[in-house]
Amino acid sequence: MISPDILDLDFPAYLERIRRFTDEELIPGEAEMVAEGAVPDRLMTRLRELGLFAITLPREWGGLGWSVEEQVRLTFEFTRASCVYRSRFSTTIGLCSQVLLDHGTEAQRQRYLRAMAAGDCVAAFALTEEAAGSDAGNVQTTAIRDGDDYVISGSKRYITNGAWADLLIVFARTDPETPGHRGTSSILVPQGTPGVSSRLPEQMNGHAEGPVAELFFDDVRVPRANLVGEHEGAGLRQALRGINHARTHVAATAVGQATRLLDEATRFATSREQFGQPLADFGAVEAMLGRSYAELEAGRALILDCARQFDGGEIPAERIAAAKLYCTEMASEIADRAVQILGGAGIVGDHPVPRMWRDVRALRIYEGASQIHERNLARYLKKGVQGASRR
Repeated sequence: MISPDILDLDFPAYLERIRRFTDEELIPGEAEMVAEGAVPDRLMTRLRELGLFAITLPREWGGLGWSVEEQVRLTFEFTRASCVYRSRFSTTIGLCSQVLLDHGTEAQRQRYLRAMAAGDCVAAFALTEEAAGSDAGNVQTTAIRDGDDYVISGSKRYITNGAWADLLIVFARTDPETPGHRGTSSILVPQGTPGVSSRLPEQMNGHAEGPVAELFFDDVRVPRANLVGEHEGAGLRQALRGINHARTHVAATAVGQATRLLDEATRFATSREQFGQPLADFGAVEAMLGRSYAELEAGRALILDCARQFDGGEIPAERIAAAKLYCTEMASEIADRAVQILGGAGIVGDHPVPRMWRDVRALRIYEGASQIHERNLARYLKKGVQGASRR
């Protein structure tokens, strides 16, 4: 649960608390996390105590009530540490809590939101399947009405927190005759429900300490009251705000990771000597560091501006997509430069840069691959031009 003193902090004081927590506990705890192959229990307890599961929920539901801009500024800080830490609460604070906050029934909100804010209910967003990744409307998992129940059959993959979540929000086809998103609903499945099983991958290329899971649903029976909202067929539409919220956080995560990577690369370059001078004094290295700083600050400004629009009541979906695309590509490029600056130390040994290099690569795939965002942004531009030509 959240430490009582956290509830009395204003935002500047809370931000400073999270900054110190990152520097004094999360970053020093990375080696222990890697050795254990998972986030240590003591640090999971600290994430709960400091309210990081509560940053996106209003006070009335046990949250801290921070604005989207404030959430982004917090994310810049705690994602200077391994982004695996964030993954352990990201699906709860983003996609899952926002779907219930916006579309859940009163009973569903009462049952789950306060528990999510306290970190007592970890949630997972079970959408992706073999044939439904970027093509989210092609969900094949079914949820067939049987009296007052739904019977769910199918499978999911690449589900963050799927193996240990207390609650799954499962996207399933409640109307097999209706193609695309209109036949898909979101249904709450508590972990431990008979017929639900999970499997972790044998290998993760990045995020090794927070592996995604495959989920299997073998005639899983849940009551009709577990349908999110009042009507079938609204699942993907319900997810839209949560998806844009999650993309905002992923872009901010990329900025936090790039901040740490650039700091590590600069520290190494100024302490390492070659040919009688610091590595940082060579023009080629200066160029990499300088360009990285400029790109990082551009990404920081872009996602903060998106967050302010979000707080103003507008969800700037195209600008959020642009920020997610730019920031994740930027972080990956800075990670690659950091490895290059480290040279052999970026390939051999336990320096954090190569681990982060692997981790940030996944951000270009999560919440919409870069190529999908490029395509959608191009279509947005073409639609605007065509609309202007008709006026």
